[in-house]
Amino acid sequence: MSVSPAIANPASSTTNNPTPAKPVVLRQRKDGRAPPAYHLPISQLQPKKKRFRPGTVALREIRKYQKSTDLLLRKLPFARLVREIAAEMTTDYYDSPTNLRWQSSALLALQEASEAYIVHLFDDATAGIYVLFMINE
Repeated sequence: MSVSPAIANPASSTTNNPTPAKPVVLRQRKDGRAPPAYHLPISQLQPKKKRFRPGTVALREIRKYQKSTDLLLRKLPFARLVREIAAEMTTDYYDSPTNLRWQSSALLALQEASEAYIVHLFDDATAGIYVLFMINE
């Protein structure tokens, strides 16, 4: 018993694969403006992105960051910055640069403290702005 290769019927292959739709090419206006959107097919029209009222997204982000306890700065760039500052400080005291070794817990403690300081600084700044706003009213 021999197996013969299957021969495709050319008539059935054309009916199964419809011709792809041609891209819509719109003519430019004489004054250079874009053609109106109502000439485009519905599939090419993109829905407008929802615009929130001013302050809505800011309040959502405030709630999000107040709920979270994770670090706001990324660890590796912060560690690079700490190492760069420490290397610069040691070359001020010594003529040759010294390689300092850092424990990960020390870098994490520095990052926690610096983020707490920055958050406190921003809180004070917004409170100061609010006080100035209340005085000027």
